[in-house]
Amino acid sequence: MTRPTLIAIGRYYDWDIEPMRAEYDLHVATDTGAVADLPEAVRTTCEAVAFKGHAAFGGAVMDLLPALKLIANYGVGYDTIDVEAASARGVKVTNTPDVLNDDVADLAVALLLAQSRELRRAENWVRSGDWARRGDMRLARKVSGGRAGILGLGRIGREIADRLTAFKMEIHYHSRAPKDVPAGWVHHPDPVSLAAAVDFLFVALVGGEATRGMVSAPVIEALGRDGVIVNISRGSTIDEGALLDALEQGRIRGAGLDVFLNEPNIDPRFMALENVVLLPHVGSGTIETRKAMGQLQRDNIAAHFAGRPLPTPVN
Repeated sequence: MTRPTLIAIGRYYDWDIEPMRAEYDLHVATDTGAVADLPEAVRTTCEAVAFKGHAAFGGAVMDLLPALKLIANYGVGYDTIDVEAASARGVKVTNTPDVLNDDVADLAVALLLAQSRELRRAENWVRSGDWARRGDMRLARKVSGGRAGILGLGRIGREIADRLTAFKMEIHYHSRAPKDVPAGWVHHPDPVSLAAAVDFLFVALVGGEATRGMVSAPVIEALGRDGVIVNISRGSTIDEGALLDALEQGRIRGAGLDVFLNEPNIDPRFMALENVVLLPHVGSGTIETRKAMGQLQRDNIAAHFAGRPLPTPVN
């Protein structure tokens, strides 16, 4: 029996490649630009693509795959996929939500702790010998009991907020409409009013044009000199130039960032800053969660070929 053709775009772990190869006639492309280099017989018979990466997946790439019916995205964010173009071509898009919520929310809290308690500086104080030579390190800043703002109270935003309640924090949030939340949580109608009310602003928005630059210069200004921004969403959600200006000029206290514009070639201005914690987009970066993401991606592919409802459709 002929196995279905599957194209895997991106760099996958062996634990993902091996089960895909066992079930399908698998062909691997390093990125969307390499799809054109695949044999014509592969491109014309491929119904499903396993997609992992940050390169744009637009209509022109889809047109190289005339039999395409499914793009199974690895990750909850799918802003690099032109979903409108996919829908126009009768192509379904899926993603891998929920399985990564805990890891991303954990990391968001870790970024706040690392920035406010100056964990990077403190470890270096020990490793460099400064503790022995110079004595106690300077005092850091308290986290518990502060006011936290969640910009985007979706699945991950809610997990962040739930964790912060254990830190005795007052929870504020912005979403398009008030949500069913615990008593005392405060809804704000816009990002500026949210930022003005809190000490710590957590950005948990989806990516894409609708949220581009939502953390604008006025939002950053409203947060104030003692504010901290944590971003685990997409680099595009922040006006990065305005953020860098504020960090350099001391108009906010600091930031913890897991995402940036132009990853991995981030703005070199970040490297000179001591008041920002920089991570290489590792929000879901644990073995357990990455395996779960790959499994859910494959579950969507298997459902397509079996004619079953897709577990996590986007369109």
